[in-house]
Amino acid sequence: MESRLRILFLITGLSILVSPPLPAAPASGEDAPVIQPAIERKEIKEARIDTENFEVGAYAGMMSVEDFGTGPVYGVRAAYHVTEDLFLEAAYGRSKAGETSYERLSGSAPLLTDKERALSYYNLSVGYNLLPGETFIGSRRAFNSALYIIGGIGSTDFAGDARFTLNLGAGYRLLMTDWLALHVDVRDHIFDIDVTGEDKTTHNIEINGGITFFF
Repeated sequence: MESRLRILFLITGLSILVSPPLPAAPASGEDAPVIQPAIERKEIKEARIDTENFEVGAYAGMMSVEDFGTGPVYGVRAAYHVTEDLFLEAAYGRSKAGETSYERLSGSAPLLTDKERALSYYNLSVGYNLLPGETFIGSRRAFNSALYIIGGIGSTDFAGDARFTLNLGAGYRLLMTDWLALHVDVRDHIFDIDVTGEDKTTHNIEINGGITFFF
């Protein structure tokens, strides 16, 4: 029994001597190093806010002068955008009327001279963007667009007289960039005329396409 106890004490002592010492705890006054991540500073560019309210451009198309056939029309326009939806427009256009069916069929003297067949007009109108939105061309390109209505008053110089004119219509504007737009317009120029011997109110339809620039 005594020999067994001696062997047990001997094994315990050898285990204490052979086992590695425990690492000492760091002193309370020493702080562990702090790792600071490298932060890359980026410059932020603020988007420019467009302030272009003026729009100028030109257009061309066809105009049907009641009783006088259809001919080419061209002109210029300028607009001021009062708000995002409301705008004012001034336009000047020129066209030339043809012969009436009476002149062609009767073979009599023409009702108008060539100079009197020249037609020019100017008008001041108010427009409203009825359906502003976006138009997608392809799967990745979107352009701001608007369907608008427009109407105003002006004067038409035709058949040797200046005639008070009411114009009504609608148009479509496609903004290709923040300074360039494409237009398609339909207008009805309404004025009274008495060339054929009776006073009548005529509806003269114009369809045109144009390009405008904002500044």
